[in-house]
Amino acid sequence: MYRTSIDSNPGVRSVDARVIAGASNPWSSVYMLNPYLLFWSIGLLFFVAEWLRPARKITYRAVFWRDLLALGAYNLSFLLVVQVTDRIPVPQYLPVALYNLPTAGKLLLFYIVEDFGLYWVHRLMHTRVVWPIHRWHHSPTSLYWLAGIRTTIPHIALFNVTYVAALPLLHDASGWAFQVIMVEHIVRNNWMHVNVTWKSSWLEWVFVTPRYHHIHHSSDPAHQVKNLGALLTIWDRLFGTYYNPDDVTGELKFGLSERVNPVRLVIGV
Repeated sequence: MYRTSIDSNPGVRSVDARVIAGASNPWSSVYMLNPYLLFWSIGLLFFVAEWLRPARKITYRAVFWRDLLALGAYNLSFLLVVQVTDRIPVPQYLPVALYNLPTAGKLLLFYIVEDFGLYWVHRLMHTRVVWPIHRWHHSPTSLYWLAGIRTTIPHIALFNVTYVAALPLLHDASGWAFQVIMVEHIVRNNWMHVNVTWKSSWLEWVFVTPRYHHIHHSSDPAHQVKNLGALLTIWDRLFGTYYNPDDVTGELKFGLSERVNPVRLVIGV
């Protein structure tokens, strides 16, 4: 079993090659990617991108330290959450006929199922009852690569369940698949929130882009129930939550449209 405690959001999820997946020939620890080094290396690349081509002006000194604290809280929360989610019994539902499917094929199935689950969990979080556990994620008034790390414990748990539920699809997959998931999840969380934009409508036919996700973080409540996809845009198109970024008029403003006690915001109540 191997696991990283740094992961992505709006889907913050664990990357855990568990026994249930039956990974074959997992990489030895010598070849394991260091998640912390990886996280900050990727973050540095996104910071450079923001510095070279910023979408909006950001005073990093005013926001970065808060998100460093949020990152520390996330890692501690994650360690607690996986003690529960790792014990969720999930039956091996991958058809026997697919056991010999190449690892790349299993990885594709994993991403489709996980992303479908993420869409519906994210949509659930925007219902009146569940919204409090997700509010902190929407609290940043400036979006940049680290802003998406603000997540409550129940938020982490719900998104992590989607990973656990999709994990049987990686039955007997090669160890490199879990390394791919770890890297992709980190990159995706930074990518979705990065303060860079361009004319990316061609890419948005398939994938979520920064400008696509930034609409979801708008302080306008009507925008916050749109563009809920984490990786693929198809779910928004199929289930009526798609908002075309080209239809946005004026400058987007971010943050909450309600005042919430900071303690309640962080713990999700």
